[in-house]
Formats: sequence, C-alpha cells, structure tokens
Amino acid sequence: MSDQAKFLQGSLLRHIAVMSVTSSVGLMAVFAVDFVDMIFISMLGKAELAAAVGYAGAILFFTNSFGIGMAIACGALVARALGAGDEDLARQRATTSLIFGVAFGAVFAATVWVNLPMLVSLLGASGETQALAVHYMQIILPSLPLLLTGMVGGAILRAHGDARRSMNVLILAGVVNAILDPILIFGLNLDLTGAAMASVASRIAMAALVLMAIQRNHGGFARPGVAGLAADFRPVFAIALPAILTQLATPVGQAYVTRAMAEFGEEAVAGMAIVGRLTPVAFAIIFALSGAVGPIIGQNAGARNTERVSGAFREALLFTLGVTVIVSVILFALRPSLGWLFQLEDASIAQTLVFLFAGPLSLLWFFNGVLFVANAAFNNLGHPFYSTLTNWGRHTLGTVPPVMFFAWWLGAPGVLIGQAVGGVMFALIAFSMARKVIAGTEGAVPAPREPFARQARLMNLFHNRR
Repeated sequence: MSDQAKFLQGSLLRHIAVMSVTSSVGLMAVFAVDFVDMIFISMLGKAELAAAVGYAGAILFFTNSFGIGMAIACGALVARALGAGDEDLARQRATTSLIFGVAFGAVFAATVWVNLPMLVSLLGASGETQALAVHYMQIILPSLPLLLTGMVGGAILRAHGDARRSMNVLILAGVVNAILDPILIFGLNLDLTGAAMASVASRIAMAALVLMAIQRNHGGFARPGVAGLAADFRPVFAIALPAILTQLATPVGQAYVTRAMAEFGEEAVAGMAIVGRLTPVAFAIIFALSGAVGPIIGQNAGARNTERVSGAFREALLFTLGVTVIVSVILFALRPSLGWLFQLEDASIAQTLVFLFAGPLSLLWFFNGVLFVANAAFNNLGHPFYSTLTNWGRHTLGTVPPVMFFAWWLGAPGVLIGQAVGGVMFALIAFSMARKVIAGTEGAVPAPREPFARQARLMNLFHNRR
C-alpha cells in the first residue's frame, strides 16, 4: 500500500469530516472575502454597484467552472493512481492536468473577455450597471489561469490526503485579499476597481503557494514532454470534458435566474447578489464535500474495495444532512444581524430575499449536497457523463420551468423558491443513479492505468474515424 493512500483504512466518517472541514475552512476564507467585498460595496450606498457585482458573479461562476472541471479530473486520476500504489503515474497525471488546465483556461478566458459586453447585456444589465460589471470583469478575467493553477493544485494536494496544506493555501490567499480590500476600496477610493485588483493579487498568491506546497511535500511534478502530454490527453479529458460540461450547467442555470430576477429591478438583483455571497460562506462545508469525498472514493476504488466505496457514499450523505440542519438554524437566528450588516431596509425586496434564504430555503441545500456527493461518485467510478446529465437536468428542467412558475406566482421571492424546489427532484434522481453505479462496481473497478475505459474507447473511435 502506498504511504500516500491514507483513505484505504480508518473511519470513513472521520476521513470525510476532516477532509470536508479542512477544505471548507480554506474555501470559507476565500468566500468570506467575497462576502466582505459585498459588505464594503453595500456601505458605498449605490445599488448599481451591488447589482454590477451580481451580474459579474454570474459570469465569473461560468469561467470558474472550467477550473473546477479540470480539478475534478486531476483529483480523480491522481487519487486512483495513489490507491494502486503508482506514485510515478500520479506525479505524471498531476503535471499534465495542470498544463492542460492552464493552457485551455487561458483560451477560455480570452474568449469570454472579448464577448463581455454582450454577455452582461444578455443577463439583463444596462446603462451604468452594465459598464461597471464589464469594467470589473476586464480586470479579473486575465488572472483566470492563475486561479486554475490554484484549483488544480489544491485537487492534487487533496488527492494525496493533504487537506491541511490545501486549506492553508486558500487561507493565506484570502488573507491577501482581505488586507488589500479596504486599502484599495476605501483608502485609495477605487471602489469596484479596488475590489477587482485585490482579487487578482489573491490569485497570484494562491498559485505560488500551491505550487510550492506540491514541490516541497509531494515529490513535485514530472518533467513535461510532448510524449507525456499526448499519452495523458485522452485519460485527462475523458474525465475533464464531462466534468467541465457538468460544471458549466450551474452558471448557465444561474444566468437564467439572474435574468429572471432582473425583471424585478436592480434592488432585487442586489438582494440576490447578497444571497449569492452568503451561500458559499454558510455552506462552505457542503461546497467542499464533493472535492473531499472524491479522493476517498477514488483511492478505495483504485484498491478495489467496494465496501468502503459504498460506506463513503453513505457517510457523506449523513454528514451533509447534519451540516445542513445546523447551518439553517444558525442562519435563521442571524436574520436581524444580516439586515443590519447589509443595511437592508424593512420590507424591501432585498430584505425579503435575504430573509427567505436564511432559514426556510437553506434547509433545501441538503439536496444540493446529495447532488455533489453523487457527482463525486460518478467522477471517481468511471461514469463522469452521469454527472453531466444530472447537473444539466437540474439547471435546465429543474430550473427554468419552476423559476418561471414561481416568479409568475410570487414575484421576486418566487425566483429563489423555484430554483430551490427544482433541485429536489434531480437530487433524488442522482442519488438513485449513484447507488446503482456503486452496486455495479464490485469486481469491475477499472485498472489504474486505464481509467474510464468506456469514455476512452469512444474518444479513440471518434479519432480513428476522423
């Protein structure tokens, strides 16, 4: 057994809790900075600034999805190689995944940058708000390759079971952002420009720190070469392509929700932007869960231990339920503080949306957690396209019809209600599919050097026909 494969024994619930909590602390450090950004911007007293952040956030979510997909692919491949005891293969896969992620991410960012005015306009922004959102994005987008380096690097650390260093990297990057935010926004009176510049500085710090952590503690990277890149292209993108498509579903759905909310005015969009910044801070553990449980499932799948794979899935769902209930109770108790913090006027649309989320709707976040855990199982057990199907279903059929209906019925609050209700059905579908996938892995887990064979064969067939 490889010394790096620490998830092959010991308490599964403990592994899940430690990986999720440590990963969430790092994520929370980053999300908390975004949360503080929104507080600072709200203090400026201009609804168009908060609305601009809301529109920009929908597009940033879109660009970040590419990095999440590459991180999922890298984490799955490295974890499986480590579970099989092949550390050289793990190092090679980490290297090629990082190179592919940065290269394709740069092209992706450039494409979005060129089309920013059109994209912001499609979301419903106009006038000064549109100009502010475009300006904010033009500063941040060129740093996307640095963010991808941090995301893929963090996945490499988690695949090794090194959640602590992954957490520390994100915390330190968050500290950089938190220090620069008030200096640039208020000290130099740069407003939205200052917030964007602080985010870029944070991404530079994240990329540098994660590369140093891998180099010093996990053998660094393999020497890149054309042969290695060619050999790993299909294994990497057999997972990365469906994973990226899966992740893109979320910002597409969120873009529709933003467009639907724009029909109720800038105050409604500002309220939704506050909810958007509050959600990842409150549910950082749930956001971290997919990346945390993935290496646990991956290592045990690589070791062909089906019983522990099934146990990890079950324990992750129970952990999700407990976290959701606790967080929802805390949010409900903090309603008055949130109203004061964001200077929400009584009975305003923004206050209604924030209070609606803080308590009633937050309970339904359990079903988002179910979807995250199911996706982790799909990605690490050779069925990444299942993640694509369930996620796109959730953010199309599970978003558009219910949002349209509830918005027509209840107005702006109905947009959030429809979005939440639509996720329940697809979470149940994903749960059922994941159970069948796990049940079907007994004695049939792919060998570590040929993961996701079905997808690889399809890609080979397509290549040969060309």
